[in-house]
Amino acid sequence: MTPLQFEELYAPDWVELELTLERHAAAPSARSISGARFTALYRQTCGHLAIARSRAYPTHLVDRLEHITAQCHQLIYQQREVGIAWLARIIAHDFPVAVRAHGGYVITATLLFLVPTLVMGALVYAKPELILSVVSAETASEFDEMYSSSATSIGRLRSVDTDWMMFGHYIRNNISVAFQCFAGGLFGGLGSIFFLAFNGAFGGAIAGYLTGRGLGSTFYSFIVTHAAFELTAIVLAGAAGLRIGHSLLAPGRQTRVQSLIAASRQAVVLLYGVFAMLVVAAVIEAFWSSAAWLPASVKYGVAAVCWIAVLAYFTLQGRRAR
Repeated sequence: MTPLQFEELYAPDWVELELTLERHAAAPSARSISGARFTALYRQTCGHLAIARSRAYPTHLVDRLEHITAQCHQLIYQQREVGIAWLARIIAHDFPVAVRAHGGYVITATLLFLVPTLVMGALVYAKPELILSVVSAETASEFDEMYSSSATSIGRLRSVDTDWMMFGHYIRNNISVAFQCFAGGLFGGLGSIFFLAFNGAFGGAIAGYLTGRGLGSTFYSFIVTHAAFELTAIVLAGAAGLRIGHSLLAPGRQTRVQSLIAASRQAVVLLYGVFAMLVVAAVIEAFWSSAAWLPASVKYGVAAVCWIAVLAYFTLQGRRAR
């Protein structure tokens, strides 16, 4: 496609954005830029700008697109005050759309997490003594106690007395892991790769050990529900980190700083959603998963609903907004 054909094809959308920006400048109090149509056009034009840069289209065309997207970005982030409308827009549209837009990074992060989980799980199940290369004998014994069929509260640490204390522990631990997976992207993505693989291998080792000890039914019924939110959030944090790392390694026609800034703006939406999912996961883990009185069959049934809901949300939500 020639630059002229490219411009003729998409110019109507750019003109629509420019007119919307002009209307807003004339009446800044109007909520003229809060609609899904504006957001969709803005994201589409960002894609057009990336294409124009990569194909070395004429300077005047690149400059026009840069001017439009810069104005849109400024207005969007000026108006994104924290509130119900902002939160609803993130949940209903921005977060699932951002996940699909980062599909390649999400798939890569999933494999980086899942493969070490399965490999380490199989190794420790076959040779239980390998667990001592991951945790100490004391910690392994504590896992035995936490997931014993006689435990009054499944998964609770010895040092914690209430579900509320465990909720705080889960929030702190999960956010720490997600932050490592994301921030590791600043090292060219290597940090994200390491933390995804490490946490996957650690979880797999624990699963393999407990399965071999005959505690699999208690362990899996404990993790299966909140894992829909917790593990998904960790993978998405890693995907955001990989996006950051890629922007530093392959900035294209931009400087590395410009590329990093652009990638950060795209990845921040993922982080909003990751934080929300980790809060949901912590609530479920502390007050539902740990309940020893709940039958395993009920937990598996609810888990199936949660997994289907999460997959449907990321696959379908936000597609109709135009």
